[in-house]
Formats: sequence, C-alpha cells, structure tokens
Amino acid sequence: MSKLRSFFEITSYGIYKHWDEKDKALPKIKTFTTDIPAELDIEFGFIINCKKAKGKKLRYCIFHPDIPDDKGDIMPPFEGDVYVENNDWDFYLGDTIWPPLENKLGDWRMIIELDGKVLAEKTFSVLVEHGDGEIQFWKKRGY
Repeated sequence: MSKLRSFFEITSYGIYKHWDEKDKALPKIKTFTTDIPAELDIEFGFIINCKKAKGKKLRYCIFHPDIPDDKGDIMPPFEGDVYVENNDWDFYLGDTIWPPLENKLGDWRMIIELDGKVLAEKTFSVLVEHGDGEIQFWKKRGY
C-alpha cells in the first residue's frame, strides 16, 4: 500500500494588500518581489499551498534584523506552530513594518518547516529606496 505524499509550494510572495489575521480570507498579492520599501504598515511575506497534508504540524519562523524591544534588548525571532486544516490548504506567513522605520531595515527571513525539514523559505530585504537610505539600497545590491 502506497503512502500519500504531501506537496508544498510557494504560490505567491512579496507585497500584499492589508491583511486582518482574524479574517479567514488570505491577503491579495500586490507585487511579486523580495525588495520591500521601508514604509509603515506595508504587508509582506508569502503564501504556501499544502496538498495532501491535512493534520500535519508546520513550524514557522520569522528572523528579522536586530530589532530592539522597549528595554533595548534584541527581539527573538517570531515563531509558532500551525496545523494544516485540509488537503488543499493555503497559509500566509508575513509581517508588517511598525515605527520607527530605522531599526527595521535589513533582511527578514521567513521559513516554514515540517519535522525539521524546510518546506518554504524567502528572504525579504527591507530598504529605504530614496534620500539618505539610497546608498544602503545600492550597497545591498553590490554596487
């Protein structure tokens, strides 16, 4: 007897329309990109489709630049677990930028794992594209 094989695929990634996590509907993609402009409340991340995986426990983690908390200590990565709800299920993993913008610049790495194996991963670069941050924007690209 053959075992059902699960499939996982990133179906979209980048900048999304505003999302309310209490809403059942996932956010709609605005722009496919991994370069995220440093703007307050911008929504970015990715959607993964899980097939034949109902009941499996996924682990997610968002590694952000060294963002200090209110006490000045570096915040740990944001992580948690989620169970696949059905055999053709979509899950959104994302974040937004909150004030102050200056300490949110840099790479935000997002990962989804199953049993310690990485199923999906994207790194988003939050950058200032104009003004004083323009030098950082081009340095990030190797210029």
